[in-house]
Formats: sequence, C-alpha cells, structure tokens
Amino acid sequence: MNQNTKVNILSFMTVFLWASAFPLTKVALSYYTPNALGFIRCAIASIFLIVIGKSNHIRLPEKKDIPWFFLSGGLGFTFYMITFNIGIQTLTSATSSIIIATTPIMTAVIASFFFKERINTLGWFAILTAFVGVLILLLWEGVFSVNIGLIWTLGAATVFCGYNFLNRKLSAMAYSALEIVTYSMCSGAILLSVFAPQGISQIITAEPNYILLVIYLGMMPSAMAYFFWGKALSLAKKTTDVTNFLFVSPLLSTILGFILLQEVPNMGTFIGGAIIIFSLILFNLKGK
Repeated sequence: MNQNTKVNILSFMTVFLWASAFPLTKVALSYYTPNALGFIRCAIASIFLIVIGKSNHIRLPEKKDIPWFFLSGGLGFTFYMITFNIGIQTLTSATSSIIIATTPIMTAVIASFFFKERINTLGWFAILTAFVGVLILLLWEGVFSVNIGLIWTLGAATVFCGYNFLNRKLSAMAYSALEIVTYSMCSGAILLSVFAPQGISQIITAEPNYILLVIYLGMMPSAMAYFFWGKALSLAKKTTDVTNFLFVSPLLSTILGFILLQEVPNMGTFIGGAIIIFSLILFNLKGK
C-alpha cells in the first residue's frame, strides 16, 4: 500500500467517526451539559490513549515541549469541545458539520502564508464561493436573526485549524501521531478539569445508555479519530491533502442525523451547504 492510499484511508476513517459525533453529541446533550460533556469525552479519550500508548511504548514529552502540547490540547480539544458542544445545541447535525467542513478553507489560506503551499486561481475561486456558502447559512433567516450556534461552530472550526498546524509542528519535532494525540488530549483534559465536578456528578447519575454513549464519543470520535487524523497529517505531503476529506463529513452527518434524530435541514442549509461542498470538492480536485 503506497503512502497516498494510506493517507486517504486514514482520512476517510477519521471523517466517518467524526460524522457520527454530530448527531450523537446532540443526543448526549439532552442529558449532559456542554462543558461537562467536553470534560468527560476528553477524560475517557485520555485514559484510552494512555493505555494504547503504554502498550506501544511511546516516549514521554520533553519538558521544553510541554507548552506546545498544552497549546495543541487547548485548541484541538478544550476550546473545540466547548465551542462545538455549545454550537450544536441550536443547529442540525448537517448545518454543524457543514460549518466544521470549512476548516480546509481556513487551513489552506493560512498554509499559503506560513508554509508557502501554493493555491492557484481556481483554488482561490473555490475559497471565495465557500465563503458565499457560509454567508448564506449565517444570513438565511435574516441579518438580524443569525443563529448564535453558527457563530460558536465557526469558532470551533477556527480553533481546529490551529490544531492542524500545531499537529504538523509537533510531527516535525519527531513526535509520533500517537504521542501527539495522547499528550494533546491529556493536556486538553487537564484544562477542562475545572468542569470535572459537574461532569462526574452527571455521569454517576446517568442512565446506562448515556454512559455507553459518552464512552463511545470518548473512545472513537475523540481518541481513535484524532489518532488517525494525526497519522494522516504526518504522512501527507500537504496539510490540505488530509483536511480536504472533511467535505465528506456533512453528507454522512446529514444521513445519520436523519436516521437517528429525524432532522430535516432547512432550505438555507441545502443551498449554502451545497455551495460549500461544491467549493470544497472543486478545491480538492482542482485547487491544489
């Protein structure tokens, strides 16, 4: 199996697991509070990753690199979990996943400046049309009735963009994908520990289905998916070779949202989402 195939498989496995998190997070939030859910997910993921890491004999981080892991964990897990959980409460799974799918656009623009990754004219056109799609999502109900959940979710996409670059930096510092996600996740859990009291009290009194649900969210979308993501980023020639796979996530999330929650997106989501997904596909195929 060549390296490009490995990157594609790992990237698709990641977005499938993340797609499942959109509707399942909404289900979990019918019982857990957003910040408590964020802490529980990160804590479970940290434990799971530590066990895997110990069996794979991962190295401890060097003391001078610990701040980088806290910055990575703060962006990719602490702030992402908080903004994502708050945002999705007032959005459908489809709308939330479409907003998160704009991460490649942000990543590509920043990478063009800091990593000199070239974007051709068609690529910039795709970025512009994606921006138009985001505006349609934001303003569909009227300029004065913007869903605040969209703003929170855009914040989640922004901090995740930062995590992508820190992941790449840590990989260049000779840390493996498993080491990066383990220590970043643990750092994120530590930062979220201020919400530990409410998280512990909620999971203790939760019904079995909600306990199993949060275990799944912690182990799969939070732990394994991030490991696959980090591995793909470390193998890819360009950051955008991986992040462009996020355009698949909205389709999967929409299907799962309909099956699990009977969600039917409004016309603004269909129009704006179609424009964004078209833009991402165009960027993925022609814009690099």
